Amino acid sequence: MLRSLVLIVAASVSPLVAIAAAPGLATHVAQATGGQNVHIAEGVVEAMRQTVIAAQIPARIVEIRVRAGDAVKAGQVLVKLDSRAAAGELASSEALAASAKVQLDVARREFERSERLFAQKYISQAAMDLAEAKWKSADAQARSTLAQAGVATTQSTFTTLVAPYAGIVAAVHVEQGDMAAPGAPLLIVYDPTQLRVVANVPEGRAASIDASRQARIEFATGATAPVSIEAVSVQVLPTVDPATHSRQVRLALPAGNPALAPGMFARVQLPLTGTLSAVLTVPVSAVVRRPEFSAVYVITGSGKPQLRQVRLGRTQGDDVEVLAGIAAGERIALDPVAAARQ
Repeated sequence: MLRSLVLIVAASVSPLVAIAAAPGLATHVAQATGGQNVHIAEGVVEAMRQTVIAAQIPARIVEIRVRAGDAVKAGQVLVKLDSRAAAGELASSEALAASAKVQLDVARREFERSERLFAQKYISQAAMDLAEAKWKSADAQARSTLAQAGVATTQSTFTTLVAPYAGIVAAVHVEQGDMAAPGAPLLIVYDPTQLRVVANVPEGRAASIDASRQARIEFATGATAPVSIEAVSVQVLPTVDPATHSRQVRLALPAGNPALAPGMFARVQLPLTGTLSAVLTVPVSAVVRRPEFSAVYVITGSGKPQLRQVRLGRTQGDDVEVLAGIAAGERIALDPVAAARQ
């Protein structure tokens, strides 16, 4: 009789064990609440103003004054090229210009003398025409050499490359001693105060983007939780990519965030027109964040916590939106560290 009573008690306890979490482990039931109708897209940060610094004359690089990551001011010297060839060209052009001026002066005086002699009928019309032709030819030659001297003067300034505006050096592609070719990139400078996020959105969704509402952007900057920023403006380009059937969306970022740089990954939450949709949220503290993925510990039927990967949306206060990975009504562990020890 006692044995039967023990079996009955054990049978009544086992279902409770199957649905309960491990002792001392705080849990939370994932719930779907009302939220905004948004489209989640992945984008990349890029600079609105980015400049490739290249040489305009062939010359050897004699000095590089900056490195990648350096902040530069407008007009600051970045690279210096060998100026000896340019200086030689300038000296030669100036000498030719001086010679042309002398020849022009001689031809002018000869023409004026011929005018006086022609007026006194001492020379023929042919001689007068010849003197005038020589003077005009010398004038044209002088203007040509002066123009060449001006070009040489301008080219002599091309040996010093300066920053076009205040910014950051993104990359340096050459080393001291390399030969710079006209048009070949030497380094890249960008303006960190003018950044934007570029994302591609399916053309069907792009037509429903509500640019009048605030769009949020999340960045994984290495902190415990992603950095969330509101876009200054949203621009949907009118053209459609024929290969991907998507439209590009550009979101301007506010200035003054040194943690952002071109090339960073961003998750964009674009508000859409239409009715509100339910949003599944969990506490931020329950999320396990790794460089490769995000996950939560879900309490299984046996009461054991099991790590499950999830795709997260935007953060709202102490809660974060879950786009995929768990369903409403599932129980998750609030303390991931304690759950990992179970």
